[in-house]
Amino acid sequence: MPYASHPTRKKYYVVWKGHKTGIFNTWDEASTQVNGFTGAEYMAFKSRAEADKAFKGQYSEFMASRPVKPSKRLPAAGAAVPAAIQESYCVDAAASGNPGPMEYRCVYTASKREIFHQGPFQNGTNNIGEFLAVVHALAYLKGKDLPQPIYTDSKIAVLWVRAKKCKTKLPPNTLNAPLFDLIARAEDWLKANSYQNKILKWDTGSWGEIPADFGRK
Repeated sequence: MPYASHPTRKKYYVVWKGHKTGIFNTWDEASTQVNGFTGAEYMAFKSRAEADKAFKGQYSEFMASRPVKPSKRLPAAGAAVPAAIQESYCVDAAASGNPGPMEYRCVYTASKREIFHQGPFQNGTNNIGEFLAVVHALAYLKGKDLPQPIYTDSKIAVLWVRAKKCKTKLPPNTLNAPLFDLIARAEDWLKANSYQNKILKWDTGSWGEIPADFGRK
């Protein structure tokens, strides 16, 4: 998908959990610390001062306190924008590169409390992560007999889950072999299980970024 060109903005990357922790000036440096580290915790910040402050705190605190971006789209005159269902779960994925290190997670919508967080996985894509996140959430909620809906901001993930097939064009290799194992297990789960949870599309234009967003856009 083409993007309009714009000047590169400097970012600073805080790594709370990784092979090494600290503040890194480039994503290449930061990704080395989190790639292949299970449960890595990291986030980008726009200034060194923000990064210094964040590193003194906890990853969970900053994820929970991230402001929701205001909507850039206004409803038609007299039209009401329906609110997101707070008693629900949200999933999202983030990939640095295409392909590149990818991770996904699920949070409870009302509180932004993290339910699970997987990755980073090497040589993955955002679409694969979105698909796996939805299936993981479905399995998690079924295991606990929870009926709440699941929000995703990925139309592709919704289509792939309905088809019970991850239709990625990414070729398998030695780096992403664990990821393709997860894909096969997710597809098998969808074929063998039914579920009561609705899978809903998150309205980013009206509600801001999905609560499970990693904040590295």
